[in-house]
Amino acid sequence: MRHNLGYRKLNKTSEHRKALFKNMLNSLIKYEQIITTLPKAKELKPQIDKVITIGKKNDLSNKKKLFSKLQNQFSVKKVFNELSKRYNKRSGGYCRVLKAGYRTGDDAPMAVIELIDRNIEARKVDKPKKVTTKDNKTQDTAQAASK
Repeated sequence: MRHNLGYRKLNKTSEHRKALFKNMLNSLIKYEQIITTLPKAKELKPQIDKVITIGKKNDLSNKKKLFSKLQNQFSVKKVFNELSKRYNKRSGGYCRVLKAGYRTGDDAPMAVIELIDRNIEARKVDKPKKVTTKDNKTQDTAQAASK
């Protein structure tokens, strides 16, 4: 009998699932914490653990392997430069899944997946910084640059 062997298909085709997890891996590496549904988070956990384990051994073949999986140069650099050094004494379990209630629209179970000992400032990596002008009004850098 093959009860509960394999993985969750999440009601998606294999190509859609592959693209979904590639995007989720890149987001998790970039922001170090993402909110998603519980089944997706549970499927993502072993994948991010494998990515960080590959990043611990810094050689060209591992960089190529990670780039073929993530297809994002920023993520590969962050795994090799930051995350591998942060977790070099840890032998596994680089992330955790926390249950976060239920989504209001369809009552799907939600979860927060985050890296252990994460950098809290990583959440703000895309937010524009505030700039104060001479008349003490704060503006976003995008608005200030367009003027």
